Amino acid sequence: MMTKPADLKVKTDDELQSQLSELKREQFNLRFQSATNQLEKPARVREVRRDIARIKTLQAERSRSAAK
Repeated sequence: MMTKPADLKVKTDDELQSQLSELKREQFNLRFQSATNQLEKPARVREVRRDIARIKTLQAERSRSAAK
């Protein structure tokens, strides 16, 4: 379940931060499962990584626009 950029843009900074920490926790768990060969959906690793990048990009854009 990939997150769409349009869905992220309507979220507040706090919501984005909480979703980011959730995704990082999931990423950690997926890495752990991968190391122990218990990973059920290998494609989920890629989705989580890209969702994290989307959120970080949006946060950077917001901080740049707030600095102006």
